[in-house]
Amino acid sequence: MTAAHTAITSNSDNIAAHTHTLFVCQTCASVWQDGKRVGESGGQKLLHQIQQLAQDWDLREEFPIQAVECMSACNRSCVVAFAAQGKLTYLFGDLDFDNSAAAVLECAEQYYTKTDGVLPWSERPEPLKRGILAKIPPL
Repeated sequence: MTAAHTAITSNSDNIAAHTHTLFVCQTCASVWQDGKRVGESGGQKLLHQIQQLAQDWDLREEFPIQAVECMSACNRSCVVAFAAQGKLTYLFGDLDFDNSAAAVLECAEQYYTKTDGVLPWSERPEPLKRGILAKIPPL
């Protein structure tokens, strides 16, 4: 299998297959000194916590986690995005790197089950109800 796994739905449902990815910015909440990053960034901490929790996650094969060097939302760190073919793409910021990993995976599960990717505000875990940076239409 490839790094980006495909979730196949029932042909009778007439729902297209989606390739899902959870992007995590690993540069978020960095400390810089003399133009170089010092220590572990908040984004790296969040990424490691998500990866740790994802070891027991039912969707670990269908929803790969991909580190991104920078997602250009530095003033709203920490940042993650959910993306899939044929679905809306969501970009969330203002995530607390110490307390958001479980909520990110919970929201990813919700996103995975939605044919169009729509994540109603009322259904999202608390940390992802605020801090939405973008909701991008599918191609």
